[in-house]
Amino acid sequence: MFKKILIANRGEIACRVIKTARKMGIKTVAVYSDADRDALHVEMADEAVHIGPPPAAQSYLLIDKIVDACKQTGAEAVHPGYGFLSERESFPVALQKAGVVFIGPNPKAIAAMGDKIESKKAAAAAKVSTVPGYMGEIADIKHAVKIAEDIGYPVMMKASAGGGGKGMRIAFNRKEVEEGFPLAKSEAKASFGDDRMFIEKFIVDPRHIEIQLIGDKHGNVIYLNERECSIQRRNQKVIEEAPSPLLDEKTRRAMGEQAVALAKAVGYDSAGTVEFVAGQDRSFFFLEMNTRLQVEHPVTELITGVDLVELMIRSAAGEKLPFKQSDVKIKGWSVESRVYAEDPFRNFLPSIGRLVKYRPPAETTANGITVRNDTGVFEGGEISMYYDPMIAKLVTHGPTREAAIDAQAEALDSFYIDGIQHNIPFLTSLMQHPRWRKGALSTGFIAEEFPEGFKGRDAAGEEQRIVAAVAAVIDHESNVRRREITHQMTGEPVSFARRRVVKVQNAMLPVEVATSGDSYRVTFVDGGEVLQLKSNWRPGDPVWAGTIGNKHVAVQVRPVLNGVKLAYRGIQVPVYVYTEREAGLVALMPEKAAADTSKFLLCPMPGLVKAIHVGEGQDVEAGDALAVVEAMKMENILRAERNGKVKKVNAKPGDSLAVDAIILEFV
Repeated sequence: MFKKILIANRGEIACRVIKTARKMGIKTVAVYSDADRDALHVEMADEAVHIGPPPAAQSYLLIDKIVDACKQTGAEAVHPGYGFLSERESFPVALQKAGVVFIGPNPKAIAAMGDKIESKKAAAAAKVSTVPGYMGEIADIKHAVKIAEDIGYPVMMKASAGGGGKGMRIAFNRKEVEEGFPLAKSEAKASFGDDRMFIEKFIVDPRHIEIQLIGDKHGNVIYLNERECSIQRRNQKVIEEAPSPLLDEKTRRAMGEQAVALAKAVGYDSAGTVEFVAGQDRSFFFLEMNTRLQVEHPVTELITGVDLVELMIRSAAGEKLPFKQSDVKIKGWSVESRVYAEDPFRNFLPSIGRLVKYRPPAETTANGITVRNDTGVFEGGEISMYYDPMIAKLVTHGPTREAAIDAQAEALDSFYIDGIQHNIPFLTSLMQHPRWRKGALSTGFIAEEFPEGFKGRDAAGEEQRIVAAVAAVIDHESNVRRREITHQMTGEPVSFARRRVVKVQNAMLPVEVATSGDSYRVTFVDGGEVLQLKSNWRPGDPVWAGTIGNKHVAVQVRPVLNGVKLAYRGIQVPVYVYTEREAGLVALMPEKAAADTSKFLLCPMPGLVKAIHVGEGQDVEAGDALAVVEAMKMENILRAERNGKVKKVNAKPGDSLAVDAIILEFV
């Protein structure tokens, strides 16, 4: 067994590998760019080596830098994580020449399966059902258009060396190929150092299901059941679960055996994933193989009880797999949410900055429920514009799918982040969505269910009463606290009026608050409903956690002027608690009108201007591309919302802009 390994990656996956290495008694070496000098993975590792400036192409993607770091530290093996160099054949070849072991598949297997074009050819040769597509070199945009029209729309344009949704675009017509192909090609070059593309038929209403494989260097390969990754946005997975609610045992076995046969045909070893696109009728087609550990591997670990990183390390060291296919079972259900630094209320555009507060839920196993949080950040750290916007992967496991979803919802409600925008409100909202809970999924789920983008959930019914009751109790606790810190002389105790009016969105709810031992009783005057609340919350705590009736509830609390902003189950609303007199006066106060920004194109996220497509005096029509802004390795086309005429251009290619910076002004 190795004494020291280097992790050629960053963020949460580097931290994840370090945890398993520690458990195995193996020392670790981190590598880092200038932007990651103070990163969590650098702090966790036993040693760390600086490898260059922030852009990945000048640091994490340079093989020579990684090999030199191995020589400097005496690392005997390298775990590549995912992304970066993990699927580049030249990387293990270079390590082998330097006498360093690659903790991953052999170079021939990577060449055969890691390259998306070559894997399609290998699958076809092995008589695996594949999606129709073009696997050759694509010369230019004109060639791409011809291929797309020969296949028939819609088509998917994908980076040959791609993964993680980078270098990928769906096109429904000729114009979208002409616009999307160069953008996807550019993203592929920036993310993977390889801009080769392929085009395939896009299956309508598909489900994304993948089989986890693990192999050793003795010819053994087994499958560890499946994961469903159908909840996607911009071709990037958002929520994953294991097992899939679609599959039956017969289909699971067929997919697993097909994946194993394909892996054995190319001499595959280590961890890998065979991805399939599945129809609602359980038909399936080979999509691609990822010759690395997947982001979503924790859901497989929780339903099988295995540590995939440990198995990869042991396989690389020459050990045989410690179990057989017949030993693999499915224990319960697991759900994973990817927590991203992006604003769901602004079309999920990236958000960067300092994590002023970062309070994830506690990692626990109790009463049949497990909560796990894989992360690579810490409170006070920076979310950089140079890398993927993932903050953490929140994973829950329970005896049933419903139990795992409910645990995920509560854990998300307890996940407190401030300083940047994040997608937790969207994730918690998804956990309540009837179609998601029913398991009626497809890769078009988010586009179909949120066609106008995510607007948040309104507080209504039981959820409105929960939010109002929590606000009333917070107001009472805060009043008590304020009285305590004024150092009043002892004497008559201060009493508070029991009647309050809680404003939630446009609803004014009269309530009465009474204490009962260590709990509160909130009575809704108009309906007569009574809620019993119990919590150890104190003013200043970011999360109100306790019980309401027999239900455990977690509500995020942020102070705002004259009230609190509460977040619960995808509802994110300011709530105000007034005396009856104050409530009467509030009704007379005018609402402040928002500033009119309709005559400006504003930069929706901090980013780099890649292109300006219009000039001063130019007429534009709704849908026309105006500018391209790059952030977190993704190029975003900004389009005209309606017809107009450009008055002034305020930015140029190469400019770094802050959020809401003015790019264009219109007449």
